[in-house]
Amino acid sequence: MTPDHFNKEGDEPLKADLVASPNAPGKKKREELPLKKKKGFLHELITNRIMFLMLLPAIVFFLINSYIPMVGIYYAFVRFDFNTSLFNSQFVGLENFKFLWKSGALGRLTLNTFGYNLAFIVIGNMLAITCAILVSELRIKWLKKLTQSIMFLPYFISFVILSVIVYNMFNYETGFLNTMLKTFHMEPVDMYSKPIMWVFLIIIFYLWKNLGYSMVIYLAAITGISEEYYEAAKIDGANIFQRIWFITLPMLKSTFVMLLLFALGSIMKGQFDLFYQLVGNNGLLYNTTDILDTYVYRSLKVTFEMGMATAAGVYQSVFGFVLIMTVNYIIRKVNDEYALF
Repeated sequence: MTPDHFNKEGDEPLKADLVASPNAPGKKKREELPLKKKKGFLHELITNRIMFLMLLPAIVFFLINSYIPMVGIYYAFVRFDFNTSLFNSQFVGLENFKFLWKSGALGRLTLNTFGYNLAFIVIGNMLAITCAILVSELRIKWLKKLTQSIMFLPYFISFVILSVIVYNMFNYETGFLNTMLKTFHMEPVDMYSKPIMWVFLIIIFYLWKNLGYSMVIYLAAITGISEEYYEAAKIDGANIFQRIWFITLPMLKSTFVMLLLFALGSIMKGQFDLFYQLVGNNGLLYNTTDILDTYVYRSLKVTFEMGMATAAGVYQSVFGFVLIMTVNYIIRKVNDEYALF
């Protein structure tokens, strides 16, 4: 030992060196020191009881609205009789699922539902990120607030009102579009007999209605980015596009991945209000606008077969569950920090 390893009096080694020294008399080696036992959940619950108490309303909410209703899945495997109870109804196995399979439209319905929701997610998030960045770069406060309000306003418009707007725009006789075409001595267009056009119209109206809400989420994430990053980039000579590309977009990656995973869980749950209000019972548009939700509603609104309706819901849920587990597994392999679990 060197003199530095002794205390101020110079006659006694420091205790830390005795413990660290493998040959120190009367002391255990560092490796032989007993490890502390991990504290259990009960200790954590008592220590942070206030925080767990704050979680209680959310736990009760999801328990009542999400977990207890899962018992209703059993409807998909029985022929429910309103004169008896759920568990006393006749068990029919997978008979209710044949309703979807025998319809011959399961592939088309799945493709339409998946395709529309994929477009809503991808295009919607891209536009929301772009608009959030543009709004965040505005330096005039009143203009920034006005822009946010105008973009957020359509979110509060109901789908019923939206259907009225769309009808008055594309009605063959008195619609705005055909009125303008007649004014310029052009032939009117019957939009309600052109299925392919409604693929784009439905996506456009959905984005118009929900863009402001999605933008606010990304705008909040941009607000949370420290200004020090941008100031350092300015000092290094980065222009506005470089600051967006190398600072803003990477910082929004975690928010984008999180929203993507949440959206994928319900990718087979169609926007029933949107499709039914815009298209209604127009059979000419079913090939390109019919989704699982509208098909099940039209098929069962007369017979009201609980088992068949639940079977369609179970099919949607299982499809979404498999998809989100697969995507989450891939994301966890690429970057574990962005995965949900």
